[in-house]
Amino acid sequence: MYQTLLLHAENGILTITINRPDKLNALNKTVFDELNKALDELAGNAELKSAIITGAGPKAFVAGADISEFNELSKEQSMQLAKRGQDTFFRIENSPKPIVAAVNGFALGGGCELAMACHFRIASENAKFGQPEVNLGLIPGYGGTQRLVQLVGKGKAMEMLMSAVLIDASEAKSLGLVNHVTLPEILLEHTKQILTVINTKAPLAVAGCIKAANAVFDETQNGYDAEVREFGNCFDTEDKQEGIAAFLEKRKAAFKGR
Repeated sequence: MYQTLLLHAENGILTITINRPDKLNALNKTVFDELNKALDELAGNAELKSAIITGAGPKAFVAGADISEFNELSKEQSMQLAKRGQDTFFRIENSPKPIVAAVNGFALGGGCELAMACHFRIASENAKFGQPEVNLGLIPGYGGTQRLVQLVGKGKAMEMLMSAVLIDASEAKSLGLVNHVTLPEILLEHTKQILTVINTKAPLAVAGCIKAANAVFDETQNGYDAEVREFGNCFDTEDKQEGIAAFLEKRKAAFKGR
């Protein structure tokens, strides 16, 4: 069903592995098409509570876009290509189900942009992050100029964007680009442990947290208003009733996502 992805579902977690190790998992048209199909599966399957995106092989999460697709593009075609990538990454960023990047090596260019579109990132010790597009006479096109500023601050983002310097996992953690750094052999297990905890929480409340937090950077809405709206929406859910009842009865809540 998929040419460039491997999908595995277990305990409510969908693991999406970009499977082009011979190309260091570079993003091409097929990868984008199939990522959108995988996102449809995540959204449409009530048994799936969250997802991990990672890369195949020991070297790379995603080492960038597939530059061979860039050779003959016109200006208009290049803008369409960037818009396609941005639209896919917006779907990840705005997914009501948590999507976490397990960065297992190089996350460069489009790979760094993919990781930044996820709700947060866990990195292996050998991970490297960077936006080296200026080396090709280009700039990031899949949201990298925006999300890098949001995540590490304007000054550091400007340095990384203009110099193409790469940072290691330790520096990425110190900058807030990744949440945790772990050994490569336990990266997926560590990421699953975090999502297993998240998956026990009220799904609609988790989705509300995502919406309200994303509104911080959305110029079309006021983040505080978004928080009020999502807070109110939670009061219309069965999960809110269950959560409060469980708290008062000193038992574990059984959330249904309703």
